[in-house]
Amino acid sequence: MTELTASTSVWLDFLKQQGAQFDADGAELLGFGASAPAPESLESFMAPLTGLGIIGVAGDDAASFLHSQLTNDVEHLDTSAARLAGYCSPKGRLLASFLMWRNPEFIFLQLPRPLQTAIQKRLQMFVLRAKAKLSDQGANTAIIGLAGPAAKNSLAEWYPVLPAEPYAKIDNANGTLLRLADSAGSARYQWVTTPEIAIAAWPRLSQHLTPTGPQAWRLSDIRAGVPQITAPTQEQFVPQMVNFELIGGVNFKKGCYPGQEIVARSQYLGKLKRRTMLATVDSNAVVAGNEVFSSADPAQPCGMVVNAETAGEGRSLALVEIKLAAADGPIHLGSAEGPALHFHDLPYELADPQ
Repeated sequence: MTELTASTSVWLDFLKQQGAQFDADGAELLGFGASAPAPESLESFMAPLTGLGIIGVAGDDAASFLHSQLTNDVEHLDTSAARLAGYCSPKGRLLASFLMWRNPEFIFLQLPRPLQTAIQKRLQMFVLRAKAKLSDQGANTAIIGLAGPAAKNSLAEWYPVLPAEPYAKIDNANGTLLRLADSAGSARYQWVTTPEIAIAAWPRLSQHLTPTGPQAWRLSDIRAGVPQITAPTQEQFVPQMVNFELIGGVNFKKGCYPGQEIVARSQYLGKLKRRTMLATVDSNAVVAGNEVFSSADPAQPCGMVVNAETAGEGRSLALVEIKLAAADGPIHLGSAEGPALHFHDLPYELADPQ
């Protein structure tokens, strides 16, 4: 895990003064006290995303280097857009999923902070003679997720014009504002800025939006059908298994990258047999990496939980990778006798490859 700087500590100390509670390591925000509204009940909220890290890649060859490593087009990424991208093993299995954007100096790769050190080190191993340098760009950064109908007006003071569509972005003196995939019919934004600006903005933002922990943001990701690779699911999925090409995370026209042949073969040779679906689970103890089982074939798992968060009333909301052939029958968590899964429509179609 990356080390916290003095600037980051100021941000975390400020959040504690606002009632934020952190985990034992002091880096992951859990919530804003027992009396705060439950994350799943919030319509409009703001969440400090303290569990995310950012790798910055700079240098004359930064774009070409990353283009040869990631599943998406980096060479044609401009400064007005963000993209999803995956980093695969040679076997085509995802080691990490990124939110990616750039400015004139850096290309930024956002990922869960616990994965950052190892992924950054692995990428650095393949730089070789390329003029590209990787660094931790999240150490002096505050990231706030803003979602719901009130998010737009809450940002007007700093961003009079907002990104017009998902994965558009705007830079100004106040930092970077990224619009991400809509969730539950509302726009979502990430504001990437300095701790000083975030601290100054917090009181005015809180007039419009309820402060909460990152769980609410992760729930909104799940509702949007956007997966995030975490430690328990590294090397478990080819990108299509988590619908990554359906949400813009894979470019099949770009050049080679680790695992590219397997990813392409999965796309063009035969019908995809596994996808990720949205489900509620009759348990509040669901975590990424849990296996799921079909009543029709109880001896072996038919899928795996990609991401999950508690959603109240003893249930969790989850993205679950599953064999499509098993999806019509009863599916259970942990064993064929475990808590039941109930599937729901995603906000996009589970299209077959052309």
